[in-house]
Amino acid sequence: MTATANVTMPAGATPPASPRDAGAKKRKRGRFGDRVLPYLLLLPALAAILVLLAWPLVQVLAISFRKLDIGQLVSGKTIWIGFDNYTNTLSDPEFWTVTFRTLVFTAAIVAATILGGLLLAVLMRHLGPVVRIMVQVTLVLAWATPVIATTTVFQWIFDQQYGILNKTLDRLGFHGFIGFSWFSSGPSTLAVIGLLIVWQAVPFVTFSLYAGIIGVSREQYEAAGIDGASAWQTFRAVTWPAIRPITTMVTFLSVLWDFNAFAQIWAIREGGPDGGSTTLAVVLYLKGIAGNHFGAAGAIATLMLIVLALITGRYIQLLTRTREGDLS
Repeated sequence: MTATANVTMPAGATPPASPRDAGAKKRKRGRFGDRVLPYLLLLPALAAILVLLAWPLVQVLAISFRKLDIGQLVSGKTIWIGFDNYTNTLSDPEFWTVTFRTLVFTAAIVAATILGGLLLAVLMRHLGPVVRIMVQVTLVLAWATPVIATTTVFQWIFDQQYGILNKTLDRLGFHGFIGFSWFSSGPSTLAVIGLLIVWQAVPFVTFSLYAGIIGVSREQYEAAGIDGASAWQTFRAVTWPAIRPITTMVTFLSVLWDFNAFAQIWAIREGGPDGGSTTLAVVLYLKGIAGNHFGAAGAIATLMLIVLALITGRYIQLLTRTREGDLS
């Protein structure tokens, strides 16, 4: 038999909290801490992004509204000219020619990179272990070679007098390539540069797509074979759904890298001949670093950033439509 004690509380006193209420408050504080902790952990990375990316971006945007040549840079004068840099850039027909060339060049090498990487990734799945390792080592070596070193090799391969390509084509019976100059025109120069960029970009795409392919269970391929599916039908029904998100990601990254490609273009012919291989990245260098017209260069950089922002927005839109990248 349990005795119950009646406790008389003074008038106006607050009754003590029950253990159940105290536990609920602790759980509420715990849930609040769990919600806040991820944001606290992200603060250092967010601060680094703001310092390393956001602040330089603000500076470039501010410079694009100023007249900042070598004279203003030495004297320290700040001359605001509004949208004059943008007006002069957008009214220049050469800017639109270079922009169109850059977009076509980027689209071509991105398409070649993704197609080449996809073919090699599918091929590696069907190769034996020894041959597959040899292919992977070759891809790693091509990927690890410095850009300038690879550029030098390509310049020797396509050299007009001593290039091994012209000599090989001559021995195969194509005698018209004796002394042929691959750098005599803008399109042919861009073709060589595009091949160079694709050569170094394919390994990353190949390994990324191959990682997605080997993640598909063997049972799915066996089931497709039992159903009588052809190789193309198996690829569409089994392989492609597994690597589609990865393909979207590497395509987006390739666009960002190739749109801003500079080292290969400058090392091959510095945008020549006669500006025929000049892209927006080269124009940005010529205006800013070489020409000391930093205000005009800031405007070009901002316009390039707008293009990349539009591409990024499209990528995020595609990402949210996939099950793996659902952000909702």
